[in-house]
Amino acid sequence: MSLPPVSILPFDGPSVCLFCGASDAADPAYTQAARDFGKATAEDGWRLVYGGGGVGLMGAAARSAHAAGGRVVGIMPAFLRSRERLFDDVETVVVTSMHERKQLMYDQSDAFVVAPGGIGTLEEVVELLSWKRLDLHHKPVVFLNLNGFWNGFFELMKHSVAEGMTPASFLQAWTVADTVEDAMAQIKASDDAPQLQHDRR
Repeated sequence: MSLPPVSILPFDGPSVCLFCGASDAADPAYTQAARDFGKATAEDGWRLVYGGGGVGLMGAAARSAHAAGGRVVGIMPAFLRSRERLFDDVETVVVTSMHERKQLMYDQSDAFVVAPGGIGTLEEVVELLSWKRLDLHHKPVVFLNLNGFWNGFFELMKHSVAEGMTPASFLQAWTVADTVEDAMAQIKASDDAPQLQHDRR
């Protein structure tokens, strides 16, 4: 399928990408946290970059950010349009592949927050962390570890270090937040994150 060239409206403030699940069967506490995160990005003057879906945590975050007056851009592969149901009330870009989606989400973002999600979320953040391991970027990555959701992943990474497969320094490639408020505080406090333009509020 041929798609028109990607074009995203300019934005001169900071942007945060949210990786998260698209399942409506998720714990309601996770969905509420996504709503809270979307609202927090709007209130703090950050643009929300996300996967473009209107379902699950993705849809909850985008709707909340949009309702609070925030800027939102969704990036969706064409073949997922029906499965993840585009949220057309916000700026949405349709791309040709998962790889293009991830690259564009990375290019458009200054920081990343990883909320609970499934294999797709895991695949996105593993590639992002792999790029960081290779010194291809230094953008902050914060896991929103609600109810210890990501503890198994952290243990796997520690196991990889213990087995000599990964350097111990890799365990510093991300930080962990237990609440939305802490996640926002961490991305704003990171040495690698852009300074907020408070006059944009």
